[in-house]
Amino acid sequence: MGERWYTESVIYCLDVETFQDSNGDGIGDFQGLIGRLDYLTRLGVNCLWLSPIHPTPGKDDGYDVTDFYNVDPRLGTLGDFAELLHQAANRGIKVMIDLVVNHTSDEHPWFQSAISSPDSPYRDWYVWSAKEPSDRHQGMVFPGEQSETWTYHRRARAWYYHRFYDFQPDLNFSNPQVRSEIKKILAFWIQLGVAGFRMDAVPFIIELTEPGDPESPLDFGYLSELRSHVQWRRGDAMLLAEANVEPEKLPQYFGDAGGTGNRIHMLFDFMLNGRLVLALARQNPEPVIEWLRSTPHLPPGGHWATFLRNHDEIDLSRLTADQREDVFAEFGPDPDMKLYDRGIRRRLAPMLDGDRARIELAYSLQFSMRGTPVLRYGEEIGMGEDLSLKGRYAIRTPMQWSFAKNAGFSAAEPVRPVISKGEYSYQKINVTAQREDDKSLLAWFERMIRTLRESPEVGNGTCSVIDRTLPQGVLAHRADGPTGSMLFLHNLGTEDAVLDLHELFPETNHPNEVFGDKAYPEVGDLSELSLGPYGYRWIRLRRQNV
Repeated sequence: MGERWYTESVIYCLDVETFQDSNGDGIGDFQGLIGRLDYLTRLGVNCLWLSPIHPTPGKDDGYDVTDFYNVDPRLGTLGDFAELLHQAANRGIKVMIDLVVNHTSDEHPWFQSAISSPDSPYRDWYVWSAKEPSDRHQGMVFPGEQSETWTYHRRARAWYYHRFYDFQPDLNFSNPQVRSEIKKILAFWIQLGVAGFRMDAVPFIIELTEPGDPESPLDFGYLSELRSHVQWRRGDAMLLAEANVEPEKLPQYFGDAGGTGNRIHMLFDFMLNGRLVLALARQNPEPVIEWLRSTPHLPPGGHWATFLRNHDEIDLSRLTADQREDVFAEFGPDPDMKLYDRGIRRRLAPMLDGDRARIELAYSLQFSMRGTPVLRYGEEIGMGEDLSLKGRYAIRTPMQWSFAKNAGFSAAEPVRPVISKGEYSYQKINVTAQREDDKSLLAWFERMIRTLRESPEVGNGTCSVIDRTLPQGVLAHRADGPTGSMLFLHNLGTEDAVLDLHELFPETNHPNEVFGDKAYPEVGDLSELSLGPYGYRWIRLRRQNV
C-alpha cells in the first residue's frame, strides 16, 4: 500500500476491552487482540481502528481520558501495545487509534490543577465564564442525558464549558499551548508506529468557544496545522474525522477555499449512512441515488469512509421528520430501541430481522460505494444487541468467538454481559460455528472482502449512478478508475427484475460476474441482466493492467 493506503483498505473497528481477554480478568486486552490477528487477516481487513485505549475513570466508555500519553492498565502496558503494532505490521495490518481531544476527564491532572487556583498554569487550558452564560442550556450532544453545556464549579468559582457530559470539560483551543500539546500527543503515538487517528468530535475541536455565543467561530486552519504536523512525522499518516455536519459545510473539512486537500484526509459519510438506512427501510434506492448525485466535490486527496453500523447509535438527525419516522417504524418500532430522539441503538442483523438476504444486500451496497468501508466488530457474524444495557452499550457487548463459556471471550465474568439468550445468543451466533460452515455469513464476508481488494477502482475511482429508468427498487452504479471499471446492481425490493444496459457500455469486452447473491445466467452483452429479490451482482466491465 502506498501513500494513500487508506483508499484501498477495509477498516475494522473494535473495542479492545470487549474483543478478547487473555489473562482471565474478564477484560479484553492487547495480548488477546494479538491472538486474534490471524482471524482478522483471514477476514481480509488491513486496518484496525481501536476505540479509546487511554487511562480513564470509565464513566463514558473510555472517552473521558486522564492521560493521553499512556494506555489503560486494564488493557496492558505500552510494551504490549508496541507488540500489537509489530505483530499487526507483520500481517500487513495498520493500526489507527481514537484521538479524543475535544475534552478531558475532570479527573485529568490538567483540570485538577486548573480548578485549584485562578493562577494555575492550566487554568486557561479549559473554557471558563465568570458569570452564568446565556447559552447554558444549548448545544447538548446527549439530549435527555444532559441538561446543560455550562456547569458551575464551586472550587474554581466559575462556570466551565462541556459540550458532552459535565465530567468531560472542554479544552480551550483558543490557547496556543493546548494546540501545541495536541500536536505532541499525535507525534508520540506516530513515533510508536500508529498509522492514523480517528478524530472524535472534530467540529468541536475547531470551535473557539465564547460564553453566550452558541454559534462560536470555527478555526479550520487548525486542521491544516494538524495535517501538516502528522505528515512531517510520518508521510503516510492519516486523519479520519467524525464531523456530522450539513452537506454544504463538508468540503471545508477536507481543504481550504482554494480547493487543495490540506486538512482532513478522510471523513465518515454520515449523509450516506442515513440514506442507506432509509433506502433499506423503504426498499427504494432513491435516497442513496439523490445523495450520490449531490455529494459535494472533494479536493484532491479527499476521501469518504462508509459505514452501516458503528460504535454509536444510527444517527438519523440529517433526515427529515417523515424520513426518520419511516426508519423508526421499520427498524426501531419499540421506544427502547431509540436513543437521543435521533437514532437507533441496534445492530444491523436484528434490525433486518435476521434476514440473511437483506443483510448481504445491505453490506454489498455499502462495500461497493465510493470510499473506504468501515466494519464494526461482530457484524461479520451477524451479532445482535442487548437492549437491557444502557444507551450505546447495547451494541458494545463482547465478541462471540465460540460455544465455550462467555462465548470464548473470557474465562472470568466479562466486563460487560455476553449475549446469552434469544436468536443472537453466543450459542447460536459465534465465529467457531461459522468457521465450519462455508455458507455462513462469515464466509460470505471473507469472499466479499477478497473481491473488493481485487477491485481497487471502488476506493480509488469515480462513482456514478446509471442514469436511466430501471425497475422499481433497483440501484445500478459503476466505479471507474485506472485499473478498470465495475458495474454494481442491487435490488432493494422483493420482486424479480430484469435490466437491459447493453447500450450504455459499448466499450465493454467480455464482462464477467465476480460476486453475486446467487448463480445468475452469464452476463453476455448486458441486455438481460436479471436480479432476484434482495439480489446483488458485481460485474467487471473492463480490466486495465497498469
